Amino acid sequence: MTAARGTNEYELWARAVEGDAGAFGELFDEHRDRVFGHALRSLASRHDAEDATAIVFLELWRHRRRVRVVNGSIIGWLLVTTNNVCRNQSRSARRYRLSLAKLSPEQTHPDPSDELAVEIDRARNAPGVREVFSQLSARDQDVLTLCVLEELTNAEAALALRIPIGTVKSRLFRAKKRMAELMVQSAPDTRDQWSLS
Repeated sequence: MTAARGTNEYELWARAVEGDAGAFGELFDEHRDRVFGHALRSLASRHDAEDATAIVFLELWRHRRRVRVVNGSIIGWLLVTTNNVCRNQSRSARRYRLSLAKLSPEQTHPDPSDELAVEIDRARNAPGVREVFSQLSARDQDVLTLCVLEELTNAEAALALRIPIGTVKSRLFRAKKRMAELMVQSAPDTRDQWSLS
């Protein structure tokens, strides 16, 4: 799979790896929207998705000597890293909420507009699907992200995940099955929000 505008990123990435900030900026411009969109599907708000996007590209820069271009693009690495960052942010948010819950009601003064913003984001971003997706293992999330959401081939996903194609196929089968089971257990309207075919 090539980059969104049909460019081959091997040369651009080679320059970025050597510290060329301009080349890295071009790659950021190329993939920022896809990373943000994927983060937004996983998290509860645009603000959190923006934070996740920034962290993903910071990680890309930090680990640039280890990142592989797969079929002309680094998007596979970016999306798997986005999953990891979103999981970390969700865990941090849960710990923060638990800490707040331990405070007495007199010590907290929630802003009603915060709750409204969260509800709007939930309605906009298929919360049932997001919640079901978050219940899957990291491996399941990664293979579904690459093969279903981003429509990479099994071979492309195998390169991005550094596993054999056969492993991708079996993980994808099991991940789809597990996702379908969880969706059946959740609210009936959730099943129509995300196609796994």
